Amino acid sequence: MERQKRVAAIHDISCFGKCSLTVALPILSAAGVETSIIPTAILSTHTGGFENYTYRDLTDDIMPIVDHWKTLDLHFDGIYTGFLGSFEQIDIMKTVFDKLRSDDTLIFVDPVMADNGKLYGLFSPDFPKGMASLCEKADIIVPNITEASLLLGEEYVAGPYTKDYIEGLLHRLHERFNAKVILTGVYFDDEKLGAASFDPEKGIVDYALSDRIDGYYHGTGDVFGSAVLSGLMNGKTLADSVALAVSYVYHSIERTKNAATDIRFGVDFERGTKELIGE
Repeated sequence: MERQKRVAAIHDISCFGKCSLTVALPILSAAGVETSIIPTAILSTHTGGFENYTYRDLTDDIMPIVDHWKTLDLHFDGIYTGFLGSFEQIDIMKTVFDKLRSDDTLIFVDPVMADNGKLYGLFSPDFPKGMASLCEKADIIVPNITEASLLLGEEYVAGPYTKDYIEGLLHRLHERFNAKVILTGVYFDDEKLGAASFDPEKGIVDYALSDRIDGYYHGTGDVFGSAVLSGLMNGKTLADSVALAVSYVYHSIERTKNAATDIRFGVDFERGTKELIGE
């Protein structure tokens, strides 16, 4: 039997509200991927739409966990980072990569820091430069269009987009970071929404779009990134992994909308996990 793939997921934990580790761990596990975790912080809820949430920073715990893992001679097929709350955590992630990666380890960085043309309020204006320095160590980066603009130091362009613009953005990101690139929030009209990817080994841009569902649903970026990584760990191509993730997110949002669930709570990804393994 083939060896089970192992991923280290390094994100915060929101005890309520589906995002970060409470999304990455179940999705990767459901896809048959052994998932180890390093929590960067613990919150009572995520920060989108909730007030008076608790927050405990776990920066000081990260390296002791990594150093203990090193004594166990563990091999990781992937290392997956998402939301990082400080410059210190960005610098620590660089050390984590150096300590835990092997020649065949995939470094998968979701540079969570902005959306809808704006940097998240808890970050200083120079934070994108720090995140860019982490992306330089990645094999695959997964920015949305706002984050892509910030990483490149370009003005944000609102959609709908043209293929020339999207493909230019993908190529500039690849040239800047020497990584495969997945760009989320791609749309050319009001009917379809999805992602585009550029794999330099193929030399072409692939698109995966689904019907647009109105509304802003929290945690979908984490659902998307985790689903992409699950596909990659199971031997799918970059384009096929992105297509899987777009479909999975769409169906998760569809279930949530049909159930009229409070959108702050996150999307119903749990009842669609069979989609990750083709059932």
